[in-house]
Order: sequence, then C-alpha cells, then structure tokens
Amino acid sequence: MDLPANPKPITIAILAMGGEGGGVLSDWIVDLAEHHDYLAQTTSVPGVAQRTGSTIYYLELFPEQAASDADQQPVLALMPVPGEVDIVIASELMEAGRAVQRGLVTPQRTALIVSTHRVYSMTERTAMGDGRVDSLALIETCRQSARVLVQGDFAQIAENTRSVISAALLGGLVASGALPFERGDFEAAIQRGGVGVESSLAAFSAGFLSVQPAAQASAPVIEPTASVAKPGPRLASLVTRVDAEYPSQEYPSQVRDVLMAGIQRLTDYQDEAYAALFLDRLAPVKAADSCQFSVLRETARYLALWMSYEDAIRVADLKIRRKRFDRVREEARVEPSQVLHVNEFLHPGIQEIADILPAPIGKFLLNTGWVKRIVKAAAGNGRIVRTTSLGGYLQLYGIASLRPLRPRSLRFKEEQQKILAWIEQIPNLSRKDYALALEFAECPRLIKGYGDTHALGSRNFNAIMKTLPQLIGRANAADQLKILREAALADEQGHKLSKELKELA
Repeated sequence: MDLPANPKPITIAILAMGGEGGGVLSDWIVDLAEHHDYLAQTTSVPGVAQRTGSTIYYLELFPEQAASDADQQPVLALMPVPGEVDIVIASELMEAGRAVQRGLVTPQRTALIVSTHRVYSMTERTAMGDGRVDSLALIETCRQSARVLVQGDFAQIAENTRSVISAALLGGLVASGALPFERGDFEAAIQRGGVGVESSLAAFSAGFLSVQPAAQASAPVIEPTASVAKPGPRLASLVTRVDAEYPSQEYPSQVRDVLMAGIQRLTDYQDEAYAALFLDRLAPVKAADSCQFSVLRETARYLALWMSYEDAIRVADLKIRRKRFDRVREEARVEPSQVLHVNEFLHPGIQEIADILPAPIGKFLLNTGWVKRIVKAAAGNGRIVRTTSLGGYLQLYGIASLRPLRPRSLRFKEEQQKILAWIEQIPNLSRKDYALALEFAECPRLIKGYGDTHALGSRNFNAIMKTLPQLIGRANAADQLKILREAALADEQGHKLSKELKELA
C-alpha cells in the first residue's frame, strides 16, 4: 500500500447509547487496524443523552510503516476535534444530529453512517405538545453536512438478526468505503472477537447488503404508524351500532376508524357500557356536524383519549398483561432455558392514591393532614415490585382488579364532570362558528401525563374554558383560540399562555 508523503491518522467518532455495543464496535475496528499494520488508539467520553447513557468513542488509526520510516511515534488525539473527523458513526438519528451540531461532520471530509430509527429524548417525550424533532429534517441536515451519507434502519436489521446494532453499523461502514480494508477483513475481526460471532456476522452482512449507494440520496425515513385492529366478537353489538349510526356511505373512513378505535379502547379500559357511553356523548356532536365531520372526528378522538385517562388501576393492568411479558422477553432476547425477572419501580403520590379511592374517602385523604402524613410515610420513597414473582404479580393484580369500582372513584367523578363541561359546548359552537368548534375540540390535548404535568395541563385547559365566552362572536375567534392552545403547549411553566391571555383581555 502506497503511503502519502505526509500521512495523517484516520479519525473515527462513534456516538452510541448504552447497551448498543459502541465499545465492541470500536474494539473491532482497533483489532482490524492492528492486524493490518496500523497503530490504533481508542478513548471514550461518557455523557447523557436524556434517554440512556450516551458515549462518544474516538479512534485514531495511523500507518505503522509511516511511523517506522520517520523513526517517530505519532501523537494521537484523545478527543474528536470539530472539522477533523473522517468517519462518524451514529447509532440513532438524534445522535447524528448531535454530531452535526458539534461540528464533527463536515462536507469536505466526513463519511457519516447513521441509523435512521428514533429513540425519543426526554424533552421530546415530556413536551406539552408534539415535541418530536422532524426526522426528515434531520436526515436532510445530515445529507448537506456530510461528504458521504450512509443511512438505514440498522436497529431493525439488528432486531431481525437477533444481534446488536454495532454489528449492523459495521456493515454500513464497510459499504461506505471509508476505510482502506476489504469486507473479509472486517468479518475476520468479528470472528476474532469470539463472542456472538454467528449473530454478529449475520447482522454485519445484512447491514452491508442493505446499503444501496445509488439510492442513499432518496432513502425514506419511515415513521411508525398506528393501525386500527379489527373488533372482536365481544364488540359485535357496538360495531353494529356504529354501522347503523355512521353508515359508510355517509361518513368518511377517518371518522369510522376513530369510532372503532374508541369503542375498542374504552371497552378494554372499562367495559362495553362505558364504550356505549362514548357513542351516547357523541350523538349531539354528530347531529350538529352534518357536512364536514372534522369536528365530529376530532371530538371523538379526544373524547376517547380523555375517557381512558391513566390512573393506577390502568397502569397496573397494563403491566401484568401477557402481551407485555411476551414483548419484554422478545426485546431482551430471552432463551427458553433462561429465567426472566421484571422489576417495576412504583412510587405513587398522595394524589394518585386518592384518585382510585371512593370519592368520599379520597377527599377525606386529601383534606386531612394527619391521614396524608400516614399514607405518605407508608408509601415512603417508593418500592420495587417484581411482577414475575407470585407476590409481586398479585400486588398489581389486586390494584388492577379495582376496575369495576373505578366509576365510584374520586378521579373518575372529577374527570367525567370536566368531560361533560367540554363536550356540551361543542354542538352549539359547531352551529355558530365551525372553525372555532374545531379548535375547541382539540383543547383536551392540553391534559396529559400525571403529577405536575397533569396539574399544569388542567390549569391551562380551565383557563381556556373560562376565556371561551370572550371569543364567541369574534371574527378571528378560531385563530385566537389556536394561539392560546399552542401557547399552553409551548412551555411547561404556563408563562406563554398567561401572556397571551393578558393580551387577549
């Protein structure tokens, strides 16, 4: 191999999250380089990605022959320098965005290998509204910032081959042609590793074959989509009712899909009678929305979500379902001969406990200091419950079995009152100002989460409810309500909404 007159190290940055094998990937590359007469150095800098531990692994490879000819040892850096990185490997799309933001990716120099799947950050998940970063925008930024972009859902490849993403990313690295080695050299490095060789080679091969250089410029990012499952025989009477009241010849599929999803969700949440109540509450909205059906669709969507609010009963029920245990076993890749333990950390607050109690008892708990202190002391700092043990399973089963008593609970009664106050406004608004009714139908999206997040969302919703009479009759009422709703979703403190409300007043 001919060496340049002034050889420089090959610089590689690997951005990976905990459990994705970033260290293994760097070890493979180091082993490969050393077997081909390169001096190799690797370091790692741990950090926090607000999802799981995020680490930057940094490697520099320098041709040993060049060092020998110069009779000197190269001085290799310990951290990546912006503008001086040849290869960046990102195990997730947001990690690629971080690399671009830090200046590690440059159009003159850097080959960027990135997995396009998403692991949403805490700021995306806890946003009052839809806080997700646009994946397509991230991909386009990566494309403009890199000399070469290799993209693909390497996480799905790893899942399909029952391996780890690091092996699939290594295949993408080979396909990029950014390193002066052959495919067989990389496979030999994996074999020398001696751990999980068969599955790693399968993921490596699939990662390599998935990369089509000619198609990289237009490779799509596929966002997850939800589908409506077909109702079972238990819901036959409700399905018949939907078909009779909302015939397909008159109502678009978007409306019927929401209704079908709603009755399934609410039957699963409570029972068939509760799902029938969902349809009962929509009847006046249906009568008032006789043409466009947008208000009907959005009202049905948010009514179903609101009526299935999450309480301790619901959480316990979801945690002990067979499907969840099966999913955990599949994600953890548990073999039939292995034993799986699932530990749940439970830390209910006073409000969460009061919410599932009968309304008089719940109010007594919240309004009586000495009782609150006793309950708080009993709850302590939370506890770990092993749901794969008989005792732990029965604890959550006991909470989930309170579902028949939910209609008597404090939270249930409070939520139903708020729901009625909201939905009773919509038919009249639809007749007076359809655009305003549509914006108002979407306001329950403010109420979400639990604890402080739920309390703030409820306060914002109540503030908008009080403001509604001031908007009715205004020419731009719908636009102003949208501004208020988006302001409420814009920050967690409610400052922007307060400002908009003052300006409106």
